[in-house]
Order: sequence, then structure tokens, then C-alpha cells
Amino acid sequence: MNFRYLPATEEDKQDMLHTIGAEKMSDLFEDIPERIRTQEEMDLPEAASEPRLLKEMSQLSRKNADVRTYPSFLGAGVYDHYIPSVVDHVIRRSEFYTAYTPYQPEISQGELQAIFEFQTMISELTQMDIANSSMYDGHTALAEAALMAVSHSKMKKTKIIVSEGVHPEALAVLDTYAAGPGLTVVRVPLQGARTDKEVLEKEMDDQTAAVLIQYPNFFGTVEELKEIETMVHQKDSLFIVSSNPLALGILTPPGDFGADIVIGDTQPLGIPMQLGGPHCGYFATSRKLMRKMPGRLVGQTVDKEGNRGFVLTLQTREQHIRRDKATSNICSNQALNALASSVAMSALGKNGIRDMALQNLRKTNYFKEKLKHAGVSVVHEEPVFNEFVIHTQTDAAAVNRRLFEKGIIGGYDLGSVYEDRFGHMLLCVTEMRTRDEIDAAAAALKGAIK
Repeated sequence: MNFRYLPATEEDKQDMLHTIGAEKMSDLFEDIPERIRTQEEMDLPEAASEPRLLKEMSQLSRKNADVRTYPSFLGAGVYDHYIPSVVDHVIRRSEFYTAYTPYQPEISQGELQAIFEFQTMISELTQMDIANSSMYDGHTALAEAALMAVSHSKMKKTKIIVSEGVHPEALAVLDTYAAGPGLTVVRVPLQGARTDKEVLEKEMDDQTAAVLIQYPNFFGTVEELKEIETMVHQKDSLFIVSSNPLALGILTPPGDFGADIVIGDTQPLGIPMQLGGPHCGYFATSRKLMRKMPGRLVGQTVDKEGNRGFVLTLQTREQHIRRDKATSNICSNQALNALASSVAMSALGKNGIRDMALQNLRKTNYFKEKLKHAGVSVVHEEPVFNEFVIHTQTDAAAVNRRLFEKGIIGGYDLGSVYEDRFGHMLLCVTEMRTRDEIDAAAAALKGAIK
């Protein structure tokens, strides 16, 4: 063996080739046309020894801007939040670390109970009847919700209306999902910092399967869900809300506004930023839509002796039921990250989640007022949760470079995504930022912009 971490010896390889009737490894690729095969050796450096490799990787990792060293004001879907230390201790236990619901799931009662608790807490946060075992991330959960709305109409309605206040990456995922079955996706612009309700009402028709709103929206603004819900249900369409679960610690839950489906990403609750992923999507809905919901559902029951137990109550993907009856074919749950969120929510409790959310709200408003007094232009005045937009008067990317020179991670350059938002920066403040860090960032932003 050349490398101790590759278990197959040369003898093992020859035995396998002999078993399948091949003489050499290249025979496995004979169906690939020779003209498109790489004939020369790969231009790769020589394999390094383990000590040398560790040293090189450590040097590369030190180039990362760590939020423990650099105060971060960057959000846009991935946030620096407090994570109780117990989260890491629990998810590193061997019973959970390679978590995947087994194909005889009732054997794994601990894993099923963890998923059941996750479902319960998501239902409470969103005030919806039921939640599934989790999904890949918030963006795919949003797209799956749109497909579910169309399926609920028995494909009679194929139009999806979505606010421009939804995360741009989620919009891209939705477009990709919609292209397959040929759905029509209509985007409604913002009026100020909120969804333009007049345009939305004009776009609503009998072909509209659902309306999708983000709450708070991508720009941090709290949308007015009640008015939107009324016009959506007047057209007998489904009302889908994408929501930051931490914000629901202080905002009225979408379920109380009559939402039919609530989806989002639980990254703010117990999941590190970890370079952008992986995350954990959640999916909650009303009881009447339960059987159309993608993914899996863990239920509580009792055994023949009356002891509490857990079972997979609903499995709607193609691995478990006939393919033509499946609600989705990519809805594996994020069991380990869902567990992290469950442990975080349990450790914080209702009061802790509310306190975290209040800190986000108060510190964000403090930062806004500090910037205004420094002469920095705040673009919108509507109520926000933990993000808001400023006008940098110049290239926001250049302003971020100046901030980084002062040891500060700046905000999200909206001009990199929106053609009409050059010089706009989305700033984020979480409970992790101290008053001193916020004051220093306000002063640095004033200097960087001038």
C-alpha cells in the first residue's frame, strides 16, 4: 500500500478486476470515447507526507478571517450567533455523529426522538400544526414548498408569485426547480423596503398556486403579512412564508397570520457559519396539507407494554413509496444539524430565544442610529430585525476592503447581485457584537466612506 489511509492493496484491486472479468483498471472506462479521455498524466504536485501536509493546511487556514478575531457585520443568510457549548458535546456523541435514519428506523429510538423534538419546537416557533424532520437548507425548502402548492392544486395552477424581498439565492433555486415542470415564476418588486402590495394584487389570478414572502425579508425589513394573507386567500392560493426562526422569538409567527406553509433555515439556532454550509432547512405546514409535505415525519406512540416510543409516521419520498406517488425525490433530512438546532433551542429555552432576538433587534437599531449620527445614509426607515441597508456613496466592495484593513468584516455588497443597488451595503448585527465593536465599526464606516 502506498498510502495507509487507502485500504485497498494492489492484490485487492487485482482480485476485484479478476472477479468482474477485467484485465486492468482502464478497461472500466472503455465505454468512454477515446478522443475525450485524458491520455497524459495529471498535472498535480507530488503527494506530500502527513506532517508536511498538516503544516501546509494549517498555514492556509490561518488566512481565513475568523469571526472570533474579526468582528463581523456580514449576514445575508449566514449569521454569527451564540451557540451553547452543550451543542457540540451532544452532536459529537457517536450515537448521533453519523446520523441517518436507518431503514429499520424504530431500532434507533434516540435518533427518532431527537427528530421528534425538532419537529415539535419548529411547530411551536412557527405556530403551525406540523413540521417535518428537516430538509437540506432554507432555499431548497422554499422551492419544495412552491412545488407542493402546485401539487395541491392537482397541477391546475402553475403560477408562483414571489417577492423580490426573498433571498436572491433562493430565487435562483426556485427558478431551477420551476424549469422542470414548466411552472411560471413571477417576481413582485419592492415598494421601498417591502413587497409592493398593489403589484402583487394585480398579478394574482386564478392560475396562482402560491405567493412566497420572506419575513423578515432579505433586506432585514419586517413584511406586513396580514394584508398579504388576505389577498392571497381571496384567490384561493396558498400563502408561503420563509422566516428566520430566531426572529420568531419576538415577531408574530406566520401561523398566526394564516400562513399555509412556513419554511426557512435553522442556521441561526446552533449551527456555525462554517464557510456557508451545510445548513438545515425546516418545513412546517397545516394539518390539511400534511400528506403533500415532502420528507419524513416522526410520530409518537406507545408499544404493547404502554411505553412511549417513536416511529416514522409518514415517508413521502421515492425511496419509500411508489415513485409516481412521491412528493419529492431530494428531501433527505439534515439529521445532525437538526439535532444541533434542537439542542440549542432546548438549552436556550423560550426566554433565551426571546432574549437573543431582542438583543439582535436592539443592537441593530443602536447601530442604525450611530451611523446616522456619523452622517452615513440609511436607505430605508421601515422596522427591521437584524439587518438593514446603507448607502456607501461609492463601491461597497472598496469600502469593505478598507474596513478589513482595520480588522472589521463589513457587510454584503448588494451591487454584486442587483444592478440598481450599486453602493448599497447590507449590514448585520447579532447578539455577538459588543457596544465597543459596534462603535468602532460606525467610526470605521464613516472614515471608509469619506
